[in-house]
Amino acid sequence: MSAQSKQARWTDLFIRKPVLAIALSAVIAILGGYGLSSLTVREYPKLVSTSISVNTAYPGASPQTIQSYITEPLSRVLGSVPGLNYLTSSSSQGQSSITLNMRLNTNPDAALAQTLTKIKQIEPQLPKDSFPPSVNASSGHRTALMYIAFYSPNDSMRTPQIVDYVVRNVQPRIQTVPGVAEAQIVPPSVSGGNGNNQAVRIWLDPLKMAAHQVTAADVRNALSAQNVVAAIGKTKGPLISIPLTSNLELNRAEQFKKLVITTVGNTPIYLEDVARVEMGAENYDSRFYFDGHLSVAIGIQTTPSANALDTAMGVSKQIEALRKQLPPGLAVGLPYNAATFIDSSIHEVVTTISITLAVVMLVIYLFLGSFRGLLIPGIAIPLSLAGAGFFMFLSGYSYNLITLLAFVLAIGLVVDDAIVVVENVHRHIDAGRSGFQAAILSARELTMPIIVMSTTLVAVFLPVIFTGGLTGILFSEFALTMIFAVLVSMVVALTLSPVMSGHFLRHTPRQGLAYILERAYNRLNHGFDRSLHGFLEIPSAGLVFIVATLIAVYFMFTSVRHELSPPQNSDVIFTVNNVQPDASPGYIRLYAKQVLDVLNSLPEKAHSFMVTGFTPAGAGSNGFFAGVTLKTGNPHERTAEQIKPKLQAALNKIAGVQGAAFTPPPLPGSAGLFPIDFVITSDSPFKTLEQIAGQVLAAARRSGKFLFIRKNLKIDQPQYDIRINRRLAADLGISMREIASNLQTLLSGAYINRFTHNGYAYQVVPQVPMNYRGTRQALKQIYLRSASGRMVPLSTLVSFKIRVIPQALPQFNRLNSVSLQGVQFPGVSEGDALAFLKTATEKVSPTVNVNYSGASRQFIEQGDTFMVSILLAIVLIYLLLAAQFNSFRDSLIILFTVPMAAVGALLLMTPGLASLNIYTQIALITLVGLITKQGILVVQFANDLQHDEGMGLREAVEKAASIRLRPVLMTTLAMVLGVIPLITATGSSAPPRNQLGIVIAAGLGIGAFFSLYIVPLMYLYLARDAASMRET
Repeated sequence: MSAQSKQARWTDLFIRKPVLAIALSAVIAILGGYGLSSLTVREYPKLVSTSISVNTAYPGASPQTIQSYITEPLSRVLGSVPGLNYLTSSSSQGQSSITLNMRLNTNPDAALAQTLTKIKQIEPQLPKDSFPPSVNASSGHRTALMYIAFYSPNDSMRTPQIVDYVVRNVQPRIQTVPGVAEAQIVPPSVSGGNGNNQAVRIWLDPLKMAAHQVTAADVRNALSAQNVVAAIGKTKGPLISIPLTSNLELNRAEQFKKLVITTVGNTPIYLEDVARVEMGAENYDSRFYFDGHLSVAIGIQTTPSANALDTAMGVSKQIEALRKQLPPGLAVGLPYNAATFIDSSIHEVVTTISITLAVVMLVIYLFLGSFRGLLIPGIAIPLSLAGAGFFMFLSGYSYNLITLLAFVLAIGLVVDDAIVVVENVHRHIDAGRSGFQAAILSARELTMPIIVMSTTLVAVFLPVIFTGGLTGILFSEFALTMIFAVLVSMVVALTLSPVMSGHFLRHTPRQGLAYILERAYNRLNHGFDRSLHGFLEIPSAGLVFIVATLIAVYFMFTSVRHELSPPQNSDVIFTVNNVQPDASPGYIRLYAKQVLDVLNSLPEKAHSFMVTGFTPAGAGSNGFFAGVTLKTGNPHERTAEQIKPKLQAALNKIAGVQGAAFTPPPLPGSAGLFPIDFVITSDSPFKTLEQIAGQVLAAARRSGKFLFIRKNLKIDQPQYDIRINRRLAADLGISMREIASNLQTLLSGAYINRFTHNGYAYQVVPQVPMNYRGTRQALKQIYLRSASGRMVPLSTLVSFKIRVIPQALPQFNRLNSVSLQGVQFPGVSEGDALAFLKTATEKVSPTVNVNYSGASRQFIEQGDTFMVSILLAIVLIYLLLAAQFNSFRDSLIILFTVPMAAVGALLLMTPGLASLNIYTQIALITLVGLITKQGILVVQFANDLQHDEGMGLREAVEKAASIRLRPVLMTTLAMVLGVIPLITATGSSAPPRNQLGIVIAAGLGIGAFFSLYIVPLMYLYLARDAASMRET
């Protein structure tokens, strides 16, 4: 018996008073049960990703006008909003779109308040005919959490009627659901506001107007003058006060027909004389389809801090309640619900936890061959996880994909402590000691190793907590959950586990499974002893192996693919599609039907949906957005990642359509659509930027690295410049303001004012029909009034010149920009793709600047945080071990296990079985803690054997390695086999778990095998020889 074993320890108290250990564990179980039952469920740890959109409509205005008079002034003041990460803007025909992407965890309310304040400063300078800026703060996702479709199966309700119903009855109820930032009605209105609602459409006939000597300005003035909203007030006498109202405002579409425009002689000219008046829609450019039905949809955007699962559940409850109240001829469907994917992912991880626990217990049983021995870790593991759950509750954490993943790995970590205790007590019992004596001795022997192992694991995960950026925010809960579990496990291992081991374990029988397993293990142990002894006979070979390993780690690490996150098996595929810039709405629908046919032909299709004249990427109305949700539950069906390349190939075959298939970003906080979002900025003109981007785009397509790639700057939009003969106009007494007023009224589609009906206000929109504005020749039929009262055709005053302009004018941080957006081929990492684009850009034009947006920006900002974290973890472990062993040499010996684990993991990462991403980075950091635990056991026991039993250096380390072989094998196999469910997982969020499991299994399995020989070897070279020191 060693001197250390003879010394009384504080652990003796719990063994001598087992009720105390049981009571302490019961407290942990009760508090843990309360904590676990109180945790909420989310997809990811709480992360505030704020995106503030500022949209300003100016119907009819050109992109350059929008840029000069709206986007630039607004961007100038919004660029100074505190907490801004980057600002993007796009100026297109009639629309300014500015997006403020805030830094992660910026206070969304403060950011929104600052944005509104800045806009108020500049709003008086905006054009008076433009709409007020629409400001909305959301979680930053370009696609909605849910799309809810309302349609008429028998076509008994027109789209404007459905919109009106949705605005009145559905939208108010959904907007009250906690977590809903915006219930956006699709198709949108001209201003992008509250859906394409009903409106009084006044279709002006230029020929009838000329015949009646009426101009568009006359119509505009009449509508403004004779449809008036006024707050008249009330009578107020000495005793009685009565509110006043009037019929100044029109409230039925039929009333507009009898509105007097002007009087020619004594004859009044009514609006119906020169126009067709009807109750129509604000916008005829956009339509939404759900499973082929013309529909109206609501897109649910969440607030920055919303819990997506809770929000989706609240919206679903409202929809179910509304379903019972729908009018005849109206139905509701759910084209897309991201919460279904989230819920499926959560359940898959919970299932993995159960399987992992069962596998670990099976491994322990196969080593011990005893159900009695299985009971100790069977209680220690759930007790440790429960204790962690209580501290998670105190910290405000939740069940999410990250913390549940921590539970999976924590099973393998906390079982180590229980295995070490069970194995050591079992060894003493087999040596002839009683259960009580074995428990006392084991607790004394293992107090320091268990504390050292636990604190080492704490040191491993501490740097993750302080890591900045996305990794730090996402995985700080992971790290602290692991720390909580490890610390609780340490307490259980030093209090309850020895008590239970001493009470339940028995001497190995001379027959049965336990005896067979014991004999097999003894043979294995003898074989290991011989191989270790032979290995230490030629230490130079071991040193060469170590040097080769260190060199291999460097070269393999530099060749591993880098990406932010593996793609997930999404249950939806989106497509963004663009057609020629001068395509009419009808022409766009012809293209859209072809894309919809491709989506509907997929065997895995559950639902399809599409909106024309609109894309989440913005920039013009010559595009459409479509999506297909996939059937789930059939393992033989293709995943989204398998479908995407073939779908992209089918889109490429549709002539006239530039389509891109993509899935939602795998991580929160991304404001983009595509995984590749590479930005080129410059103060050069857009034409120069477009030429540079064109050359880079051509190189990218030739490289074969991209499944799809496009640029968002296209100078291909035909535009007519109306050149006015100012001298002739002056001679005729026609002012520029009058010409502008007439053309804007006839062509822009902007509303003049509103009228109320049943408590809601609707727009009044005059415009000429399409046949009078379809071509340049048609515009010649427009007439103006000269100062003499004579009607003058527009063609006598103007000439037309055609030129080509950009469809939209994009800017990044107020600089002219062009973005290359795309999807890399399967097998090409995000890092490789971005590196190629950067190199290609530098070759084409070294003077431009490059930047990144969306998921690409997340990847770049991630940078070297992993290397900093893992180096800091190694330094902390080294210093902690040095302090606990009182030796810099011993801590260095233990750290030689780290490159062994690293080379094991990289052996499978280098061929492409896993990439370097935030999940595998966490796996590598976890490996550092797992592998050093094995070195700690061997070094601690070797030191004790030298000091307490007077063994020599080599004899001590060989015996220590032999004694600790069984716990090392048990803990290693328990962890390696415990992550097999991660490796074999299928379903929604499987790829990240697959790669994490591969890295841990390979790193720990191969690293542990090498470390069994490398640690004793380095111990011979670096450890102090206690015998020599005594002689000295």
